[in-house]
Amino acid sequence: MILSWRRRRASKYANRKEFTGETLDMGMEEIVIPSHFRCPITLDLMKDPVTLSTGMTYDRSSIDAWIEKGNKTCPVTNQVLATFDQIPNHALRKMIQDWCVENRSHGVERIPTPRIPVSAYEVTRVYQRIMAATQRGDYNKCLELVAKVRAWGKDSERNKKCMMENRMGCCLSATFEFFAGNEETTLLEEILAVLPWMFPIGEEGQSKLGSAKSLRCLVWFLEGKDLSSRQNAVSVLRKLVSLDQKHVDAIMEIEGAIEALVKIIREGPSVCPTATKASLSCVFYMISGASNEIKSRFVELGLVSLLLEMLVDAEKSLCERALGVLEGLCDCKQGREKAYENALTMPLLVKKMLRVSVLANEFSVSIIWKLCRNQNGDGDGDDEEEIKILMEALQVGAFQKFLVLLQVGCGDGIKDKVTELLKLFNLHISKVDCVDSSMDFKYLKKGQF
Repeated sequence: MILSWRRRRASKYANRKEFTGETLDMGMEEIVIPSHFRCPITLDLMKDPVTLSTGMTYDRSSIDAWIEKGNKTCPVTNQVLATFDQIPNHALRKMIQDWCVENRSHGVERIPTPRIPVSAYEVTRVYQRIMAATQRGDYNKCLELVAKVRAWGKDSERNKKCMMENRMGCCLSATFEFFAGNEETTLLEEILAVLPWMFPIGEEGQSKLGSAKSLRCLVWFLEGKDLSSRQNAVSVLRKLVSLDQKHVDAIMEIEGAIEALVKIIREGPSVCPTATKASLSCVFYMISGASNEIKSRFVELGLVSLLLEMLVDAEKSLCERALGVLEGLCDCKQGREKAYENALTMPLLVKKMLRVSVLANEFSVSIIWKLCRNQNGDGDGDDEEEIKILMEALQVGAFQKFLVLLQVGCGDGIKDKVTELLKLFNLHISKVDCVDSSMDFKYLKKGQF
């Protein structure tokens, strides 16, 4: 039995192919990795060896991480790097690949030949060619070059960073504006697939992408049927509205923009979670500081009910966004009325407290505070609607949750709301059987909570 178990264990580990330390653990035997095949930083087998100006060779991912941390010296020699250029060591990489092939009977896989990262010069050259083709109105040449940019981005995060740092986002924003409204949409779809990871795009890029022509085109994609294009368009829109309020104002003036965002939310995260989160973020920016008229438009489209349904089994980031939008909608009378009507409202808000995140706690408390104070009245706990919601909150355990919140600590703004709510609860606590009526807080001062 023991021998059989060892054999199965050896077979299991033979398929793991993990390159760590000085050896490869292949079950019952160890294969020694030649020391010059190992990266001096991680001691792992190098997959993409590159040589620095000091003559030392490292795995590209390891030395990239070293430099990104702000280090300006060679890790082994401690010499100051005259340049951060990395020269691919093709000879060593070929030797490593041959060694892997020789040991494949032991479960070692041959490392793939890495692609050489794009350089700033190459990015600048393509940038210039795209701008020139855009000025000529050469659609096909722009499509060819943008496809090349997209392929670069797919190769590595390093390529994306290089293009972002060399203003490719600004270039593509200008091209998008130029061809916005064109009957042939393939080029625009390619640009939208690239733009989400090109931010920040600079002031010039913002002016191009934030123009009325570009924004109308983005909304047109939001209203379309192609899921990928809609996802990319709303992702671009989310990044844009987070930069400047003027973009938010401009989008709200475009017919169909609000309806398109709510439609994506209505489809739910099961269809496309990325698009749903981006849409919620857009709505959050749009209602922050907006008039009650704007908020009422979202309410009329059924957004309050959609948010509550989404909160039932939403994961953390989605839950935070949904609560943030709901908190904004409860500023207006119509939003509160819809919340009052929905039986899920109070149970969900109380349930989410202390279960998701600090931010979710703050949003949940703020929503309950707005509902219980009933902003049409004076917030003294005597209004009929106010009493009804207070009693419901008590019945689902809000009183106990608030006490715990005070114990674990919360921000001053939320602490004030919790304290005020506890005082309102204290007026009706004796009417609810599920709360210990002996816990009377009417004699405690605000500072004691």
